[in-house]
Amino acid sequence: MDLQPHIERFARRLAEVEAALSDPRVFDHAQRAQELSREYARLKELVATGNAYLRTLAELADNRALLKAELPDSEMGQMAREEVTRLEAEEKRLTVLVLRGLVPPDITDSRNTIVEIRAGAGGSESALFAADLYRMYSRYAETRGWQIDPLDSSSSDLGGFKEVIFEVTGEDVFKRLKYESGVHRVQRVPATEAQGRIHTSTVTVAVLPEAQEVDLQINPDEIEINVCRASGKGGQGVNTTDSAVQIIHKPTGMIVRCADQRSQQKNKAQALTVLRSRLLERKIAEENAKYAAARKDQVGTGERSEKIRTYNFPQNRVTDHRIEVTLYNLANFLEGELDALVEPLMNHDMDTKLAALKL
Repeated sequence: MDLQPHIERFARRLAEVEAALSDPRVFDHAQRAQELSREYARLKELVATGNAYLRTLAELADNRALLKAELPDSEMGQMAREEVTRLEAEEKRLTVLVLRGLVPPDITDSRNTIVEIRAGAGGSESALFAADLYRMYSRYAETRGWQIDPLDSSSSDLGGFKEVIFEVTGEDVFKRLKYESGVHRVQRVPATEAQGRIHTSTVTVAVLPEAQEVDLQINPDEIEINVCRASGKGGQGVNTTDSAVQIIHKPTGMIVRCADQRSQQKNKAQALTVLRSRLLERKIAEENAKYAAARKDQVGTGERSEKIRTYNFPQNRVTDHRIEVTLYNLANFLEGELDALVEPLMNHDMDTKLAALKL
């Protein structure tokens, strides 16, 4: 496949974006400036990769010609053969990178993200594992320099979470966390199990890109806002004032509650952010359904059979069922070392999208 026309197209677009960014007026619109800056960074890397690919092709042609001209057993012939082997491997690697550049980037990849973790099947053990996942994502966020802001939570009697909702802000948050959506299954012996039997429980995780007002508008007449006193952890200031906010979206019946902030206005703003993100996710799902007649909801019902990943404590393993990859370092994974699965999931997703282009 001749990739040069694509590389030249990347270079032309890079010049266009660079010219647009050189106009000071573009920074009067912050969102547009951010979009162009992200596109510029992506195209600059793509053009550099493309140029490296073209150089590799030229060097490969030279060494193949040298190999033909020299005696196979001569010193020059052996050196040319080694170079051909190395350059062929480099050509394959760079070809994949250039081809992946043909896949249009997901506009939500750079968004901040709302994560909702809910206990599923398994009672109190499920709630305890929900707390484990919350800690896992918190540690992962630390390693990537992201910030976590709690939005709402409902604690269980044994110290876990029936539900916990939080926002993650930083670079490429949704790009890396979106693969966490689904049912997470845990197999372990609960602390309350006297006979040492292994129990299976589930937790559902929903990962939503933070919606912006330009994505969709919420009609004020279609929402009902109620304020109430927060309950649970949070200290005297939170629990003794009417700071918690609950928003009901009448057309869909969605209910959002935020109570982690002392300020009623902050809770209201966060609740609207969560609602807008849920509505955006719903809108994206409806659009995707046009192209996929049978599409499962990202978190299903929470039943044990609807799993994307299994965490098996007795065997110290974590298995992602979408790509059939198993790791035997569960403890490290729960400490936030998620990239061992996130990276293969990203590559699988990219290859699937590339195959769909039918180049």
